[in-house]
Amino acid sequence: MTEFAKEILPISLEDEMQQSYLDYAMSVIVGRALPDVRDGLKPVHRRVLYAMGELNNDWNKPYKKSARVVGDVIGKYHPHGDTAVYDTIVRMAQPFSLRYPLIDGQGNFGSVDGDAPAAMRYTEVRMSRIAHELLADIDKETVDFVPNYDESEREPVVLPARFPNLLVNGSSGIAVGMATNIPPHNLTEVIDGCIALIDDPQTPLEALIERIPAPDFPTAGIINGVAGVREAYRTGRGKVYIRARTEIEEMDNGRQRIVVTELPYQVNKARLLEKIAELVKEKKLEGISELRDESDKEGMRMVIELRRGEVAEVVLNNLYKQTQMQAV
Repeated sequence: MTEFAKEILPISLEDEMQQSYLDYAMSVIVGRALPDVRDGLKPVHRRVLYAMGELNNDWNKPYKKSARVVGDVIGKYHPHGDTAVYDTIVRMAQPFSLRYPLIDGQGNFGSVDGDAPAAMRYTEVRMSRIAHELLADIDKETVDFVPNYDESEREPVVLPARFPNLLVNGSSGIAVGMATNIPPHNLTEVIDGCIALIDDPQTPLEALIERIPAPDFPTAGIINGVAGVREAYRTGRGKVYIRARTEIEEMDNGRQRIVVTELPYQVNKARLLEKIAELVKEKKLEGISELRDESDKEGMRMVIELRRGEVAEVVLNNLYKQTQMQAV
């Protein structure tokens, strides 16, 4: 009979739980949930871009079927479901999800209304021009490589990244025992900040804030107050309140309407309209006579018509308070 253990070692349950939990937490943090500060990417995003680079699927080359890229990613580097990988590709191609999309998509990649993208067999992709800069010089021993899951291929630990993608595109993730939510920023402003730090590594925070005054979201909107932004820059923790961009227009019949042209980041327009309609129906939001979506290829236009005699500013403040027209 095989001897499994020649000696029994007494172990504190508390110590074992602590060590096992830490091992599990680190596995989730490093292998799945949180981005690497060096290239701003989680493993699945990095593997997608590296696989596209290996396929020569660059910004100046012809598009390839999304299914081809998904197959390479899950077959060589990321042994998980194809749906998860395709969802990642879709988000990397959405201009309303990333400030600077890393994938140039051709076909239906969803909408700000939450519409589902077309199946991977119908859409086509290639790297965006800025994504090329994340992979530049990867063949010049700039980064370390490790074996893939079955040791049949090699993959980079991190991409060379010629620009600070973590700050530029931001990232969010929930791991075990910790989480992150970094907003995107303007590329030009971030590069200006980097140059200032290179010239003087002791550049004070206030000087950097002058160059990078606030986040820059892909869906625009208005940042309401900078106190939360400053607190986040100083301590790593802070709340950024974003409001929809609105205009108050006078109608021919003497009434007013509120026109929404920009929404806070990651707010679903269709669900927002449904929420406003629900609040009006329940009489929790008064003064609104009509609600419609006039958005088209020219841009977003959400129209909220008011009853006669209603003050648009009052209704607007109630909308900020009760709906996602103001979000954190």
